[in-house]
Amino acid sequence: MAVPTGASTTIILRLEIDKQGITFGQIATAIGDAGGDIVAIDVTRSTKDSTIRDITVNVTDQLHTKRIEEVTRRLPGVKLLNVSDQTFLMHLGGKIEMNPKVPIKNRDDLSRVYTPGVARVCMAIHEEPSRAHSLTIKRNTVAVVSDGSAVLGLGNIGPLGAMPVMEGKAMLFKQFAGVDAFPICLETQDTEEIIRTIKNIAPAFGGINLEDISAPRCFEIEERLVQELDIPVFHDDQHGTAVVLLAGLLNATKLVGKRLEDCKVVLAGVGAAGTACTKILLSAGVRNIIGVDRQGALVAGQDYGNATWNWYGENTNPNREEGKLSDVIEGADIFIGVSGPGVLKVEDVKRMAPDSIVFAMANPTPEISPDEVEGIVRVMATGRSDYPNQINNVLCFPGLFRGMLDCRASRVTEEMKLAAARAIASVVTDEELNESYIVPSVFNQHVAERVREAVLDAAYSSGIARRRDIREPK
Repeated sequence: MAVPTGASTTIILRLEIDKQGITFGQIATAIGDAGGDIVAIDVTRSTKDSTIRDITVNVTDQLHTKRIEEVTRRLPGVKLLNVSDQTFLMHLGGKIEMNPKVPIKNRDDLSRVYTPGVARVCMAIHEEPSRAHSLTIKRNTVAVVSDGSAVLGLGNIGPLGAMPVMEGKAMLFKQFAGVDAFPICLETQDTEEIIRTIKNIAPAFGGINLEDISAPRCFEIEERLVQELDIPVFHDDQHGTAVVLLAGLLNATKLVGKRLEDCKVVLAGVGAAGTACTKILLSAGVRNIIGVDRQGALVAGQDYGNATWNWYGENTNPNREEGKLSDVIEGADIFIGVSGPGVLKVEDVKRMAPDSIVFAMANPTPEISPDEVEGIVRVMATGRSDYPNQINNVLCFPGLFRGMLDCRASRVTEEMKLAAARAIASVVTDEELNESYIVPSVFNQHVAERVREAVLDAAYSSGIARRRDIREPK
């Protein structure tokens, strides 16, 4: 994934240096001339003739790293042994591990956690399967499942390439909501096999988080699993994006003095995320949404050879506007981009309604750069962390699953997602709300708990919670 412009990282060059062939000063000068900023030097081994040093250097991006590598390789008397950076070092051996909750110090402890004592617990669950929710890790564990077919910004890189992303997701679950999550990357991209595999592993988990599975297969996989499993199934690329989008739009429209349900919304990119975003906006009361994709604006009465697009045309675009994005953007209050870089032009933005709102969420390069429309757009949001108003799914999924696990919800409902969006939006106070702050920081400690509470309320009111309200007096 590309490093955003202006971002920096740190690399460590391990060099074997011939003491007779070159001085360290010459090496430092060469690295400095290549734009590298040396911040640390460590000697790891030294002999009479040579020394091995780890040189920590600040660089701007991957191209900068390669330039410094080439410079050091060309130096006489220097052998480049290894190049690593903080990100790679963080991933050594993976980013997560399993730890026991209680120590095993003696034979009595062993007999309780394993044989023979464990047999009583096994039989208790066998006699009453619902006890698995309280007597096993099922109570607090989510499977993060991917086939690696649509990894953000990278595409179809397969299960091994997807593992670092899924491990990172598991870390976010734990840090932000105390949910234990485990990455499961499948060596198949066959829809039926994925469904069958997830159903077979489901007994160990309290919920399933689908991740980075390409459309349109992700639709069927989620729909089938929702129907055939009795635990929540949530495709975060679709619904997590939709929830945080709605949270941002609730505050953006509040800021500019418009009613969301009265706004004309144009969405570019009618795929998994675009469809989910549209559905949640329709549920929130928005009436005029126009979806644009390769075929142009989608309208009713057309057969696009794509079930998703056919549904979209039949349920949106009430005025049957036709044409390209530049045609239907006229007078739009809100633009939502879940497509690709450069889709939206400055000329298009100028034709939107006053106090326009643009959510350009393509990652890593948005549909239009915030710098291009500064002073034209009233509120701008992207999917990037180096601009204000990042639409980041981490605002949603930890608290959402925390709430669902706590009440043992059987599934995710539209009411839960709407409640989660409103909860996220509510974290930003009226005093804080401004053009550069319409969604809370991902590190705001109130977000997950606020979302959890909203999800619990929605689950109990809709009757899908299988555990007595945990907030009631015992």
